[in-house]
Amino acid sequence: MATKKLNKIKRLIKVTISLLALFYARVANGLLTLAGKKPRATCVVLYYHAVSTVDRRQFAWQMDELLRLTTPIAASNRQDLKPGLNYAAVTFDDAVQSVVVNAIPELLLRNIPATIFVVVNFVGGTPKWATYGPEYDDQDRIITLEQLKSLREDLFTIGSHTLSHQWLPSLSESEARIELMGSRNNLGALLDREIKLFSFPYGAMSDELVTWCEQAGYERVFTIVPTHAFSDAREFVSGRITADPGDWRLEFRLKLLGAYQWLHLVYRFKKTFLSKSLIRKPKLSKVF
Repeated sequence: MATKKLNKIKRLIKVTISLLALFYARVANGLLTLAGKKPRATCVVLYYHAVSTVDRRQFAWQMDELLRLTTPIAASNRQDLKPGLNYAAVTFDDAVQSVVVNAIPELLLRNIPATIFVVVNFVGGTPKWATYGPEYDDQDRIITLEQLKSLREDLFTIGSHTLSHQWLPSLSESEARIELMGSRNNLGALLDREIKLFSFPYGAMSDELVTWCEQAGYERVFTIVPTHAFSDAREFVSGRITADPGDWRLEFRLKLLGAYQWLHLVYRFKKTFLSKSLIRKPKLSKVF
């Protein structure tokens, strides 16, 4: 009970700061407009994990809001963003079955592109890594190869999430390179297509890992740092903001509009003072 209350207080604080950040951005954009200039485009990349049957209706509402407040684009976007517009991209880490059953039909209905990051060694099986959040169901399996192949290539992009979902900063260079390059090559061979995108498990990364991703042949990698994405259409490292069907409606709208991007300062603080990697390794509370 105390933990739930503390989490609620933290969320309320984030919402309050984000409202102030949005107000500041709106004032700044208004001044630019008065000066005859167009405000810069904004783009957020959302990342989900699971979407349960119970949460499907709320996820559908979120996608309606995404269409109402932003222009949806693919996470593989390489085009310059038009000034004055808000953009959003949707991604899913781990590729669990609940995403296939509950999220993908809603995206198809609205023609919203999405990227699904796959843990290659567990395709068609059950998650064997540890998790530290409530978003998983014990029975949730990983998407099958047949399901991956059946996804519309014009709407859904497949990316790598390593071979085995390990905490990459704890691995040796050779082990990390196998996770990065092996997952790209193996997934590409399974699907007979080039794999260009990658997301870091747990968001755990380092400058060395980014370099090894470039050398492995990826065109773009994704973190969990909530920065504005695609300010440079050719950027290699793109930030994302966590999204969940259980987000409060105001909370989700603020995320879509880029009002949570101030949180990257918190991540920078953690990187500087708390850990050598981007965020510290979590206490693993549940093992599949």
